Amino acid sequence: MRAHRVRTAVRKSGVDYFRGDGSDWIALVGLLLTVPLIAFATILNPVWCSPAVLVLPIVAGGLVLRPASLLGLYAAAAAALIVESVELGPYAEGAARVTPGTVLTVAACGFFGLLIAQFRSRVGVPWRRGGTMLFDLRERIRTQSRLPKLPQGWHREMALRPAGGQSFSGDFVVAARTHNGRTLEVVLTDVSGKGMDAASRALLLAGAFSGLLGSLPPHAFLPAANGYLLRQDWDEGFATSIHLVLDLESGDYELYSAGHPPGMQLSAGTGRWEEKAAEGPLLGVYDGAEFDATKGTLRPGDVLMLFTDGLVETSDRDIAEGIDRLTGEADRYVQGGFHGAAWHLIEAVAKDVNDDRALLLICRDA
Repeated sequence: MRAHRVRTAVRKSGVDYFRGDGSDWIALVGLLLTVPLIAFATILNPVWCSPAVLVLPIVAGGLVLRPASLLGLYAAAAAALIVESVELGPYAEGAARVTPGTVLTVAACGFFGLLIAQFRSRVGVPWRRGGTMLFDLRERIRTQSRLPKLPQGWHREMALRPAGGQSFSGDFVVAARTHNGRTLEVVLTDVSGKGMDAASRALLLAGAFSGLLGSLPPHAFLPAANGYLLRQDWDEGFATSIHLVLDLESGDYELYSAGHPPGMQLSAGTGRWEEKAAEGPLLGVYDGAEFDATKGTLRPGDVLMLFTDGLVETSDRDIAEGIDRLTGEADRYVQGGFHGAAWHLIEAVAKDVNDDRALLLICRDA
């Protein structure tokens, strides 16, 4: 019973147990020292040092101090305003007088600073390291989405554009060379949500999928990924995914899909795009899901294109129309080759779409 109460308390408090115990006394002392210095400078020369300058240590405190320490800084700032008001007197002119507007400005800055400090305290990320942490997460996602180098005669490229110009995306790729480098396995996944809302789940799934890829037979990857997603018990726990298993010697491939848009193959012989659709439900919907593969072969000059729905589907355009538009735009690169085409295709087909967009091209040289 006691263990149950402890687990319940942990679930209710969430990240409250991970706030950290770092001290902020050095920053507090430094900011407290600036308050009397500002007050002294204001009294000495109020023209060059306005009473409103007290907002500077208050704003800085909101970024680096804990809420309890911040209240101490606010008390010191309030005392400094009182001293300035008494010393300058009610008949001072211009910037030399402590007006009600000055008091309200300092108080408003203090209020927003306290909100920022409470948010940082709950998240447990120091201001001076928060940007570094986000940068590291973004780079980890980008590193995991890099495609391995392919042997001579093959070309691959990947372009990913998050929604709203953000740095984080719910679309990601994991890839590996398996079977002593003979086989290329690539998994393109679209997590429910977009941008920052889906980034944390995308990062977690990218790490898990990267560990599964190559550790299991190809036909077992999506069932294992589906089971992993179900165990997370997320409110928005579903994702679409497409898994390519390509033999780099023969060009034969298998394509497994979990509710994902179909792949498109350009045949160099006919110059036409052929849809490669595999059967399979969304990941994270129900246990015991089965995923059937579709097979094909990339001959010299052929191109295989995989993408997420943000590239081809919008509220006013269905997926079939979007695929037609994408393949029509891709035809422009048939003669000159697809080197550098992935990013330009996203720009041409879905530049202003408010959704995550990812495009993967695998080309076999003629």
